[in-house]
Amino acid sequence: MPGERLSIRDNAAVGRFHGVSASNGQAVPERHTESKMKKEESGCRRWFRRACPCCFRRQNSSYDVSGDVDGVAAGDGENEGPTTPLTPTGDTELDELTLAVRSVDLLSRKSDRNKKEHHTDQYNSDQLIIRRGQTFQIELDLSRPFNPNTDKLHLEMKTGPLPQVSKRTHIIIPLVDELQDESWEAKIVEQNVNRVKLSVNSPVTAVIGKYKLTITTQCLKTGETTTHDHDKDIYMLFNPWCEDDTVYMEGEKELKEYVLNDTGRIYYGTEKQIGARTWNFGQFDEGILEACLFVLDNSEVPPSGRGDPVNVVRVISAMINSPDDLGVLEGNWSGNYAGGTSPTAWSGSVEILRQYHREGGKPVKYGQCWVFSGVTTTVLRCLGIPTRSVTNFQSAHDTDVSLTTDVYFDENMEPIHHLNSDSVWNFHVWNDCWMARPDMPPGMGGWQAVDSTPQETSHGTFRCGPASLAAIRSGQVYLKFDTPFVFAEVNSDKIYWQRNLDGTFGQIHSEKKAVGHCISTKAVGSDERVDITHLYKYPEGSEEERIAVETACRYGSKPDVYSSPIAEDVRVEVMMEGEGPRMGGDAQLKIVVKNTSSQPRRTTLHSQVAVMYYTGVLKDTVKKDTLNVELNPQEGELGFVRIGILAYYSHYCNSMHTVGSIRYNKLQTHNFQFTALYDSLKLLSIVLYMYMYMYMYCICLLFLCFLSDVSKHANVTVTEHFIPTIAGKRKLVASLDCRQLTQVHVYGNA
Repeated sequence: MPGERLSIRDNAAVGRFHGVSASNGQAVPERHTESKMKKEESGCRRWFRRACPCCFRRQNSSYDVSGDVDGVAAGDGENEGPTTPLTPTGDTELDELTLAVRSVDLLSRKSDRNKKEHHTDQYNSDQLIIRRGQTFQIELDLSRPFNPNTDKLHLEMKTGPLPQVSKRTHIIIPLVDELQDESWEAKIVEQNVNRVKLSVNSPVTAVIGKYKLTITTQCLKTGETTTHDHDKDIYMLFNPWCEDDTVYMEGEKELKEYVLNDTGRIYYGTEKQIGARTWNFGQFDEGILEACLFVLDNSEVPPSGRGDPVNVVRVISAMINSPDDLGVLEGNWSGNYAGGTSPTAWSGSVEILRQYHREGGKPVKYGQCWVFSGVTTTVLRCLGIPTRSVTNFQSAHDTDVSLTTDVYFDENMEPIHHLNSDSVWNFHVWNDCWMARPDMPPGMGGWQAVDSTPQETSHGTFRCGPASLAAIRSGQVYLKFDTPFVFAEVNSDKIYWQRNLDGTFGQIHSEKKAVGHCISTKAVGSDERVDITHLYKYPEGSEEERIAVETACRYGSKPDVYSSPIAEDVRVEVMMEGEGPRMGGDAQLKIVVKNTSSQPRRTTLHSQVAVMYYTGVLKDTVKKDTLNVELNPQEGELGFVRIGILAYYSHYCNSMHTVGSIRYNKLQTHNFQFTALYDSLKLLSIVLYMYMYMYMYCICLLFLCFLSDVSKHANVTVTEHFIPTIAGKRKLVASLDCRQLTQVHVYGNA
């Protein structure tokens, strides 16, 4: 029967192999030549032989690839038989039997060479995760020893729903003697009987994503071909450690921070009251890589475009928000978060991405800018692109591509609300990602700004970037992508316009240092804040900075905005004591008005205190006042604004961030934030369990504890017990979120 083990001493074997004699010692001549046997083979028999080559053993097989079988010349039917016994092979098959793959070992354990060399050993997954442009190894268990003279072998890797060779989503990997760079190739580096180890090379332009592996083998003597479809996936990522990859970053400290660090700091507040919160990016947590690739799949962008990090970043920028493509997060700035989670309650990206994946692409409720940024950092770091979260204080939102932040007043100096669509956010959080830009002029590579918060559309979709920081700094807003919008966020002038009697508008004031302050990100290797404003623009007021602003505005919708100079000799400054007013008490601010000219000046100081969201959207007015001021040359005058608790407290309870806005001459504003009034939120202790073999384990965890009302001057203690599951140093994050207190966070190192 097919597949039955045969013996040369069995009469049933007579005639099946050259030189095998009958029991009487007489050689039995072959009755049919091989060609004649093929002709007489029935259709069913041929079908069975091809469908199941491992069960159907071909005739005339030998282990001697030179043509001799144990000293017997092949085809010599008159030889008396073998002079030495055949070497046992386990199934007594000879070397012309079909070569088949029995099993594949992807060497994907954390301790294996692949994950160590590819810097993927932190991923909590038993799948093979590799980086492009770098060799990896796999082991094949074959049905018999591989003979390079008579056998062929090649690999195939496929990604996406419709793999195509022309699209680089169906890869055919040949077996070669020596590996060359910039190509898909495989080489045998070790062979032990039936066990073969292959070293596989991939180009630096390979498409990232999830691949299926197929191994095809062929015996040249028989022409038989077998295929083995491996059941485990292979994950291909960008490679910032490879000099030829466009995301290459030099410096191990930087790579450790911007790719391998799974926690970070995100900044918020105002430029004079900068707060920080620890964020668990968690890019290596279980299921996150699958979730990140699911985000790409949901974009409906073909996998063939996933070899270019510029394209991938642009897709992710669009897919993190949900207005037009059912992306990861639904934004909400209303203050009402019923049916979802308050944006201030999130402390990491892991639960957001898991929920999105688990629910099949249903947007998670709710997010605001720091949440969009945190999730973007997670996804891009997970895919291998160096990324950081960045906060810009006094961040402008330009709605008409004027490259200025415009404020309009009527003839009586009252705001024209329907024209005042531009705004200045107290802070706004986006991302920088690192890559070369071969699609742009030289010098535009390095950090690129990308913003996933849905503000304005880009080519019909809510997304922003990647925009070169070098282009933003020099005002080259004609370079892609969305450079004008980011430029306006960090370096637009705030222009005040008044309507004339004939309906036209004229400039009455401009602020050249109104936006783009204290641009901040986490420092490399520490939890300190580092100011990177100099990467986005030249020093304020410098000749280079003014040239950049005027260069940019020539490409905006108001190219003549700098045609007439404007006198600015009366300056106003608002000052706070210490950290500023605290929530729960009265607030007092100093206002200093100074005449810097050589002539007397008369002005009117209009002060207005308003409660507004951090996005610059006015919620309600708390207090208004007017003060007439006469100033001699080089003279200053000091005034005060006092805000009682009863004036603002009810507004505070309903708003996400309470910010006072003082406007003088109805032209300029100063923003401040009430600091939270609480004595302490501390991690009193972190109890670590000793796990197997006395190894210490710790992990970032998220506990949700719902407490009742806390009375004034009361203390609340919450104790949680847990058994960590991941080895290594981690941060434990605690946050407090309620209607009256938001953005309260602490962390402890463990």
